[in-house]
Amino acid sequence: MKIKVSIGGGSGFVAGELLRVLAAHPDTLIVSVLSTTHEGKSVTEVHDGLEELSGLKFADKISTDTDVLFLCLPHGETDAFLRAQAIPAGCSIIDLSRDHRGAGDPRFLYGLPEAMRERLREARASGLHVANPGCFATAIQLGLLPLLVEGGIQGDIHTSAVTGSTGAGRAQLPTLHYSWRHDNIQVYSAFTHSHLDEIRTTMKGLQPEYTGHHFFIPYRGPFTRGIIATSYTAFDGTPDDARDLYASTYAGHPFVMVSEQSPSLKQVVNTNRCIVSVDVIDGMCVTVSVIDNLLKGAAGQAVQNMNLLFGLDERSGLQLKASAF
Repeated sequence: MKIKVSIGGGSGFVAGELLRVLAAHPDTLIVSVLSTTHEGKSVTEVHDGLEELSGLKFADKISTDTDVLFLCLPHGETDAFLRAQAIPAGCSIIDLSRDHRGAGDPRFLYGLPEAMRERLREARASGLHVANPGCFATAIQLGLLPLLVEGGIQGDIHTSAVTGSTGAGRAQLPTLHYSWRHDNIQVYSAFTHSHLDEIRTTMKGLQPEYTGHHFFIPYRGPFTRGIIATSYTAFDGTPDDARDLYASTYAGHPFVMVSEQSPSLKQVVNTNRCIVSVDVIDGMCVTVSVIDNLLKGAAGQAVQNMNLLFGLDERSGLQLKASAF
């Protein structure tokens, strides 16, 4: 029996990646894709490379057979969408917007699998839906998670991270034009980025006594896909202590690899993987984490969460390989 999938907000970059993953997933059947701007069009008119879905057209209502509904809507539009739709009984919702992240709606569980795997496996039986983490939040938290699990962060955290242009979606913004983005880089939302709220909520849950500050500077980068994040914080231990901690924390998690070398974006783009390196230099634990913002930072992680909700192998449909060149 296949899991019947619907997608709300089906015309954006994240929805396109979700369709590409689900089209090849052995346990899913896409039954409806919604778009207010493209209703009646074939999904292949908007998303390239999906010839196998050429008979699927954008709709205005979700199928009554839906088992799981992925929401790829603009931030702030999720609740209005849910009120306007007849959501089938027993349907699980995975919201990829920020509307239900952090300490928000108790009906939604924060879906960072490496921190919440067991709760995600039980969520469907408990009637809980999933708030998919943000892309920056995913990269940063996976770089810090072993320290948090061990209660090992005592001082302030400093993070800088660079994201590709697809992180801003399909909107026609000046900073997305090729002539602006190419060979260019820019700081934005320094210390105020919206993903800090969900990171702080995770930190509070894993290390309640933590009272330090997290200073985050994001950058717009001159590439299409990917995020590279560097964080550092005080650490009372040796480089081997840190590496052993990271290796043991992620030993059972199939999509996080701890590397002895500083990772690069091309190792993870087009995959659901996160590669993390860790070192201790002058009493500071320095971590570098890289992800594909559209996959591990959005659509891939959402499918990973679906796999956990429905008792599937966590890796199902997500054995994707990076391009070497």
